[in-house]
Amino acid sequence: MATLTTADGQSVSYVDHGGDGPAVVLLHSYLMDVTMWAPQVAAFGDRYRLIAIDERGHGDTPATAPFDHWDVARDALAVMDALDVSRAAVIGTSQGGFVAMRMALLAPERITALALLGTSGEPEDEQVAAAYEQLAEVWIAQGPETVIEAVAKICLGDYDPSGWTPKWSAVEPDRLRLIMSALVSREGVLDRIGAIEVPALVLHGTADLAYPVAKAEALVAALPKAEPLVLVDGGAHFLSLTHSGDVNPHLERFLGATL
Repeated sequence: MATLTTADGQSVSYVDHGGDGPAVVLLHSYLMDVTMWAPQVAAFGDRYRLIAIDERGHGDTPATAPFDHWDVARDALAVMDALDVSRAAVIGTSQGGFVAMRMALLAPERITALALLGTSGEPEDEQVAAAYEQLAEVWIAQGPETVIEAVAKICLGDYDPSGWTPKWSAVEPDRLRLIMSALVSREGVLDRIGAIEVPALVLHGTADLAYPVAKAEALVAALPKAEPLVLVDGGAHFLSLTHSGDVNPHLERFLGATL
């Protein structure tokens, strides 16, 4: 892991996996960290310079005040600056997709392609947002063991969560409230992503318990250069991890065709 401090004083941790090929920024899901991308590093890390970032409030990147996904997008662009990477493709799963789209809107000249997995361009449904906030408060008040199983099911489906639940259980209450607030209070960008004029690949699991396939269909319809939607049969919400064997060939083909 390496760490930088942005111009506004935010510490950001990341891993530059190196590689001689074009740069690809990897943006993980809610509650996850850079190690989520181990299957992709193993599959095609020898052909691309993979740069995985711990998003604000996750992994080794702290969060000490309220923030939104625009702030996280600026953090990711700051990592590119620090590594002297002028342009990169971006792959984002779930929350990482929120950030990826915002990077492309903030700095369109720096983003060469987008791969968006299990994500949405819309704000969180109000009822879902309220349920998630209540879940976080139960987590804090009664202990993570009361909700971890439900969280794992939403995020990972039938995938073994044991490598992640200890990390989730260790999240401090203040940090949990900050990252949950950023998640559920985000604004929609579906009406803005028509300005993203780079190749885009959208993948979505048919068993995604957080977002229905219609969210992915809306992304494909809104992105001018989106390829046809790729549906992963039985894919869970964090499908780049849970269904990496199904996802990686699509990512490899897309990167090879666009970079």
